[in-house]
Amino acid sequence: MKKWSDEAWAAAAPVYEQIINQPFVRGLADGSLSRQRFMHYIAQDSLYIGEYFRVLSHIASRLRDSSHAADFVGFAADGVAVEKALHESYLSTNEDKPAAMTPACTLYTSVLKAQSYAPVEVEAAAVLPCFWVYQKVGETIYKACTDSANPYKAWIDTYADPAFEASTQRAIAICDELAQTASPETRAAMTEIFVLCTKMEWLFWDSAWNLEKWKI
Repeated sequence: MKKWSDEAWAAAAPVYEQIINQPFVRGLADGSLSRQRFMHYIAQDSLYIGEYFRVLSHIASRLRDSSHAADFVGFAADGVAVEKALHESYLSTNEDKPAAMTPACTLYTSVLKAQSYAPVEVEAAAVLPCFWVYQKVGETIYKACTDSANPYKAWIDTYADPAFEASTQRAIAICDELAQTASPETRAAMTEIFVLCTKMEWLFWDSAWNLEKWKI
Protein backbone atom coordinates (compact mmCIF):
# COMPACT_ATOMS: atom_id res chain seq x y z
CA MET A 1 0.00 0.00 0.00
CA LYS A 2 1.20 3.48 -0.84
CA LYS A 3 2.37 5.47 2.15
CA TRP A 4 -0.32 7.76 3.53
CA SER A 5 2.11 10.70 3.63
CA ASP A 6 2.75 10.40 -0.11
CA GLU A 7 -0.98 10.51 -0.79
CA ALA A 8 -1.49 13.42 1.62
CA TRP A 9 1.34 15.52 0.19
CA ALA A 10 0.15 14.90 -3.36
CA ALA A 11 -3.34 16.04 -2.37
CA ALA A 12 -1.97 19.20 -0.72
CA ALA A 13 0.69 19.97 -3.36
CA PRO A 14 -1.39 22.61 -5.22
CA VAL A 15 -1.87 24.46 -1.94
CA TYR A 16 1.83 24.27 -1.13
CA GLU A 17 2.68 25.77 -4.53
CA GLN A 18 0.53 28.75 -3.63
CA ILE A 19 2.20 28.99 -0.23
CA ILE A 20 5.73 29.09 -1.63
CA ASN A 21 4.65 31.79 -4.10
CA GLN A 22 2.74 33.81 -1.51
CA PRO A 23 4.01 37.44 -1.31
CA PHE A 24 4.68 37.12 2.43
CA VAL A 25 6.87 34.04 1.93
CA ARG A 26 8.69 35.57 -1.04
CA GLY A 27 9.34 38.64 1.09
CA LEU A 28 10.86 36.48 3.82
CA ALA A 29 13.18 34.90 1.26
CA ASP A 30 14.57 38.11 -0.19
CA GLY A 31 14.32 40.21 2.97
CA SER A 32 11.94 42.72 1.39
CA LEU A 33 9.03 41.93 3.73
CA SER A 34 8.06 44.96 5.79
CA ARG A 35 8.73 44.81 9.51
CA GLN A 36 5.08 45.69 10.13
CA ARG A 37 3.87 42.60 8.28
CA PHE A 38 6.49 40.37 9.87
CA MET A 39 5.67 41.58 13.38
CA HIS A 40 1.98 41.02 12.72
CA TYR A 41 2.84 37.43 11.81
CA ILE A 42 5.17 36.85 14.77
CA ALA A 43 2.69 38.28 17.26
CA GLN A 44 -0.11 36.06 15.97
CA ASP A 45 2.21 33.05 15.76
CA SER A 46 3.04 33.47 19.44
CA LEU A 47 -0.68 33.11 20.22
CA TYR A 48 -1.12 30.22 17.79
CA ILE A 49 1.80 28.28 19.27
CA GLY A 50 0.31 28.41 22.75
CA GLU A 51 -2.71 26.51 21.47
CA TYR A 52 -0.75 24.29 19.08
CA PHE A 53 1.41 22.79 21.80
CA ARG A 54 -1.63 22.06 23.93
CA VAL A 55 -2.95 20.06 20.98
CA LEU A 56 0.37 18.20 20.68
CA SER A 57 0.15 17.29 24.37
CA HIS A 58 -3.44 16.15 23.94
CA ILE A 59 -2.42 13.88 21.06
CA ALA A 60 0.35 12.40 23.22
CA SER A 61 -2.22 11.55 25.89
CA ARG A 62 -4.33 9.65 23.34
CA LEU A 63 -1.65 7.66 21.52
CA ARG A 64 -1.53 3.98 22.42
CA ASP A 65 2.08 3.39 21.35
CA SER A 66 4.35 4.67 24.14
CA SER A 67 7.12 5.64 21.70
CA HIS A 68 4.68 7.71 19.67
CA ALA A 69 3.40 9.37 22.84
CA ALA A 70 6.95 10.13 24.01
CA ASP A 71 7.77 11.73 20.67
CA PHE A 72 4.73 13.99 20.82
CA VAL A 73 5.59 15.02 24.37
CA GLY A 74 9.05 15.84 23.07
CA PHE A 75 7.63 17.83 20.15
CA ALA A 76 5.63 19.91 22.60
CA ALA A 77 8.44 20.47 25.12
CA ASP A 78 11.24 21.13 22.63
CA GLY A 79 9.03 23.20 20.38
CA VAL A 80 7.92 25.46 23.21
CA ALA A 81 11.55 26.26 24.04
CA VAL A 82 12.60 26.93 20.45
CA GLU A 83 9.51 28.92 19.49
CA LYS A 84 9.55 30.95 22.71
CA ALA A 85 13.17 31.95 22.13
CA LEU A 86 12.46 32.86 18.51
CA HIS A 87 9.39 34.92 19.36
CA GLU A 88 11.07 36.70 22.25
CA SER A 89 13.98 37.67 20.01
CA TYR A 90 11.51 39.72 17.95
CA LEU A 91 8.79 40.59 20.48
CA SER A 92 11.06 42.84 22.48
CA THR A 93 8.45 45.18 23.95
CA ASN A 94 4.96 44.91 25.37
CA GLU A 95 3.77 47.05 22.47
CA ASP A 96 4.75 44.25 20.08
CA LYS A 97 2.56 41.71 21.85
CA PRO A 98 -0.96 41.15 20.50
CA ALA A 99 -4.09 41.58 22.57
CA ALA A 100 -6.16 39.02 20.69
CA MET A 101 -6.11 36.51 17.86
CA THR A 102 -7.03 37.61 14.36
CA PRO A 103 -9.85 35.82 12.52
CA ALA A 104 -7.31 33.61 10.69
CA CYS A 105 -5.52 32.60 13.88
CA THR A 106 -8.82 31.98 15.64
CA LEU A 107 -10.04 29.80 12.78
CA TYR A 108 -6.85 27.74 12.52
CA THR A 109 -6.58 27.03 16.25
CA SER A 110 -10.30 26.23 16.40
CA VAL A 111 -9.91 23.69 13.57
CA LEU A 112 -7.03 22.03 15.42
CA LYS A 113 -8.84 21.88 18.75
CA ALA A 114 -11.99 20.51 17.11
CA GLN A 115 -10.04 17.39 16.11
CA SER A 116 -9.94 16.31 19.75
CA TYR A 117 -13.32 14.70 19.01
CA ALA A 118 -12.00 12.88 15.94
CA PRO A 119 -9.93 9.67 15.93
CA VAL A 120 -6.41 10.31 17.19
CA GLU A 121 -5.07 9.48 13.72
CA VAL A 122 -6.99 12.46 12.35
CA GLU A 123 -5.88 14.75 15.16
CA ALA A 124 -2.26 13.80 14.46
CA ALA A 125 -2.69 14.47 10.73
CA ALA A 126 -4.14 17.91 11.53
CA VAL A 127 -0.94 19.11 13.23
CA LEU A 128 1.39 17.69 10.58
CA PRO A 129 1.25 20.67 8.16
CA CYS A 130 2.71 22.91 10.86
CA PHE A 131 5.74 20.61 10.82
CA TRP A 132 5.95 19.68 7.17
CA VAL A 133 4.98 22.93 5.45
CA TYR A 134 7.27 25.01 7.67
CA GLN A 135 10.16 22.62 7.14
CA LYS A 136 9.69 22.67 3.36
CA VAL A 137 9.30 26.45 3.28
CA GLY A 138 12.31 26.96 5.54
CA GLU A 139 14.44 24.64 3.43
CA THR A 140 13.38 26.32 0.17
CA ILE A 141 13.94 29.84 1.49
CA TYR A 142 17.29 28.88 3.02
CA LYS A 143 18.57 27.66 -0.34
CA ALA A 144 17.33 30.78 -2.08
CA CYS A 145 18.55 33.24 0.55
CA THR A 146 21.98 34.57 -0.43
CA ASP A 147 21.93 37.73 1.68
CA SER A 148 23.47 37.21 5.13
CA ALA A 149 22.00 40.58 6.13
CA ASN A 150 18.43 39.35 5.59
CA PRO A 151 16.58 40.68 8.66
CA TYR A 152 14.62 37.43 8.89
CA LYS A 153 17.62 35.12 8.88
CA ALA A 154 16.91 33.87 12.42
CA TRP A 155 13.44 32.73 11.33
CA ILE A 156 14.82 31.08 8.20
CA ASP A 157 17.59 29.31 10.13
CA THR A 158 15.11 27.95 12.70
CA TYR A 159 12.94 26.15 10.17
CA ALA A 160 15.82 25.06 7.93
CA ASP A 161 17.66 23.52 10.87
CA PRO A 162 18.44 19.77 10.58
CA ALA A 163 16.95 19.20 14.04
CA PHE A 164 13.60 20.57 12.87
CA GLU A 165 13.81 18.39 9.77
CA ALA A 166 14.41 15.35 11.99
CA SER A 167 11.34 16.16 14.09
CA THR A 168 9.31 16.66 10.93
CA GLN A 169 10.37 13.31 9.50
CA ARG A 170 9.49 11.60 12.78
CA ALA A 171 6.04 13.22 12.84
CA ILE A 172 5.46 12.07 9.25
CA ALA A 173 6.58 8.54 10.13
CA ILE A 174 4.20 8.38 13.10
CA CYS A 175 1.28 9.49 10.93
CA ASP A 176 2.22 6.82 8.38
CA GLU A 177 2.28 4.17 11.10
CA LEU A 178 -1.11 5.32 12.39
CA ALA A 179 -2.54 5.24 8.87
CA GLN A 180 -1.37 1.67 8.31
CA THR A 181 -3.86 0.30 10.83
CA ALA A 182 -6.60 2.89 10.29
CA SER A 183 -9.85 2.15 8.50
CA PRO A 184 -10.24 3.47 4.93
CA GLU A 185 -12.65 6.08 6.28
CA THR A 186 -10.20 7.29 8.91
CA ARG A 187 -7.33 7.32 6.41
CA ALA A 188 -9.44 9.46 4.06
CA ALA A 189 -10.30 11.78 6.96
CA MET A 190 -6.58 12.12 7.73
CA THR A 191 -5.92 13.30 4.19
CA GLU A 192 -8.87 15.67 4.24
CA ILE A 193 -7.75 17.38 7.46
CA PHE A 194 -4.13 17.49 6.27
CA VAL A 195 -5.18 19.39 3.15
CA LEU A 196 -7.46 21.69 5.15
CA CYS A 197 -4.72 22.56 7.63
CA THR A 198 -2.28 23.15 4.79
CA LYS A 199 -4.81 25.71 3.54
CA MET A 200 -4.82 27.16 7.05
CA GLU A 201 -1.06 27.68 6.75
CA TRP A 202 -1.61 29.65 3.55
CA LEU A 203 -4.38 31.64 5.24
CA PHE A 204 -2.15 32.47 8.22
CA TRP A 205 0.54 34.03 6.01
CA ASP A 206 -2.07 35.74 3.84
CA SER A 207 -3.56 37.23 7.01
CA ALA A 208 -0.18 38.68 7.97
CA TRP A 209 0.40 40.04 4.46
CA ASN A 210 -2.94 41.84 4.62
CA LEU A 211 -2.44 42.96 8.23
CA GLU A 212 -5.76 41.35 9.06
CA LYS A 213 -7.86 42.74 11.89
CA TRP A 214 -11.39 42.10 13.08
CA LYS A 215 -13.81 44.27 11.11
CA ILE A 216 -16.19 44.62 14.04
